[in-house]
Amino acid sequence: MSRTVLFVHQNFPGQYRHLAPALQARGDQLVAIGGPTSQPLPGVPLHRYDPLPAGGVPPCHPWTADFQTKVLRAEAVARCLESLLQAGLRPDLVIGHPGWGELLVVKDLLPDVPVLHQVEFIYQLQGADVGFDPEFADADWRQRARLRLRRAPQLLALQDLDWGLAPTPWQASTVPAPYRQRLSVIHEGIDTAAIAPQGSARLQLQRAGLSFAPGDELVSFVARNLEPYRGFHTFMRMLPLLQRLRPRAQVVIVGGEGVSYGAAPPGGGSWKEAMLRELGDDLDRRRVHFVGRVPHPVLHELFRVTACHVYLTVPFVLSWSLLEAMSCGALVIGSATAPVQDVIVDGHNGLLVDFFDHRALAQRLAAVLADPSTHGGLRREARRTVVERFDLARVCLPRQLELVDRLMA
Repeated sequence: MSRTVLFVHQNFPGQYRHLAPALQARGDQLVAIGGPTSQPLPGVPLHRYDPLPAGGVPPCHPWTADFQTKVLRAEAVARCLESLLQAGLRPDLVIGHPGWGELLVVKDLLPDVPVLHQVEFIYQLQGADVGFDPEFADADWRQRARLRLRRAPQLLALQDLDWGLAPTPWQASTVPAPYRQRLSVIHEGIDTAAIAPQGSARLQLQRAGLSFAPGDELVSFVARNLEPYRGFHTFMRMLPLLQRLRPRAQVVIVGGEGVSYGAAPPGGGSWKEAMLRELGDDLDRRRVHFVGRVPHPVLHELFRVTACHVYLTVPFVLSWSLLEAMSCGALVIGSATAPVQDVIVDGHNGLLVDFFDHRALAQRLAAVLADPSTHGGLRREARRTVVERFDLARVCLPRQLELVDRLMA
């Protein structure tokens, strides 16, 4: 029997780039509501909403600006949904991400339709990302007050939660205890058939005139944006010592120069510029290659040829790049922080270091580069971990579909 699923996501398809086509392939009817940057999927009607009110954004207290943004999105989604309902839409399930406020009033239009929330992370007043790095900790009570108020829409969404979907156990643990009984831990999934080791992999750096293959002394670092949330400062401070220990090592750094999380460096500019200024002549820039953002296939080639991939993060949302690196058989040195420890066991399927200890990171990297043949077991176990726990076709997607069916029943 064909059923109708409504997706609500400001950047559709977002986390649903695999789930939506799978539902469509089995005969379910799909409709999507998305923001201005959302992209259509073949055969899925996409209705974009405009989050800006016709009369402009009204003034408000600075602490409530984030909440107001989310309320504006909620109203825009509700108006779009109201039009669709008047045109005959009758969804059996709503799937969406509550992080931008889009689901705040959906229940007022669809009180009897179950809503599945994508629960990535609930802001924590202590014990997670905020205050984790003392270098950037702000003791001002106003900062904590802003965070408390910024968390309000997340808690409102939980109050109306029919069911939630979290990608990893630690991210699920950020949900307040009373709501965890309505939560499933299922990752979005990694296509391990396509994202896999290849002995013939090659990486070309045309500007530098360099070519890398498996076995070369190459270190990689990847983040959406190069910033302290993803340990970019620790990685950069490690490089001068690594260069002294391993004079032939080359480093490829992938990522933009904006800010995804946290704040820009004092005085403005990018964290890349700030760290290069800090390191000055201690860093041999000829062996450090910033390549910006790269297409996904190029990223996978990097993971296949790198001798060691470094992944650092404060306690926050786990990056897809870590799992994709492991799926490619990369040897990963990660930070001993909770999100990474959900996946990597030190000495079993990767290596862990203290997030702040750049000297320990350099020494561990140097040891790997000096004797790469002894770490083949870690690479194989890394790949096995992703195949067994995060495989899209055999693990994650079947579980997602099972959950969808249970909610619609």
